[in-house]
Amino acid sequence: MRRASAQTRVDALLVVERSCAEDVGLEEGPRPALGLAPSATRHYGTSMYSGITRGTRPVVDTLELEGRTDLVVDLGPDLSRDLDLGASVALDGVCLTVAALDGTRAMFQVIAETLEKTTLSGLSVGGRVNVERSLRIGDELGGHEVSGHVTGTGRITAVTRAGGRHDLRVSVPKEWMKYIFRKGFIAVDGSSLTVGETHPEGELELHLIPETLRLTKLGEQRVGDRVNIELDWRTVAIVDSVERVLAARLAEPPSGMGGGDGTEIGLPR
Repeated sequence: MRRASAQTRVDALLVVERSCAEDVGLEEGPRPALGLAPSATRHYGTSMYSGITRGTRPVVDTLELEGRTDLVVDLGPDLSRDLDLGASVALDGVCLTVAALDGTRAMFQVIAETLEKTTLSGLSVGGRVNVERSLRIGDELGGHEVSGHVTGTGRITAVTRAGGRHDLRVSVPKEWMKYIFRKGFIAVDGSSLTVGETHPEGELELHLIPETLRLTKLGEQRVGDRVNIELDWRTVAIVDSVERVLAARLAEPPSGMGGGDGTEIGLPR
């Protein structure tokens, strides 16, 4: 990984710095050059993904800076077509903003919080990432709604290959298990997957089809490898809301005017 020199900083390009999670506070400032030029068109908007990974692409350059790392990925002609500065692209399930473009290569700025929370800190030149472009109106939603805001990481604890099957067992924080259930869905390194069996101690099983293995890195994962996990935001919202309501009701006395048997609103006993 290269570090920025003082001269590099002097020769900085001006680009818009923006995280996918931010809706306000766009600022322009210096960016150390990686040989890429800003695109003439800036595009910003609410991003969403389907969890259908379109393929893997190589990391061709990295630059470590104070508080962030710049990654350059060669998206190829198919995934870079009509790509604008400021567009959102998911790399290994992490929503990132295109900060500069050079042909099929795109540069992404990854802040310290994202590096700490995801697997992107382990990327180096030559490594590959799962890639999905953000959805456009009218696109087919083939997986499930994915935001690209990773919850955290899980760890592969078992890999099983037998009879044409390719199964992964993934460990996650135990407190996440209330949001994960059999036949539910979860995003792993950006790919929308159906949950197989679940284990309350903090593990879940995934069964991968050949097409998923062809288009993603999941077939290359080994025991001990970390993967990015995004829990389904709707499931999280429902579970947390129900817990909050139940906790409030258990903590407070009845709020009705009667004794709670229906007499306060004229209902028969």
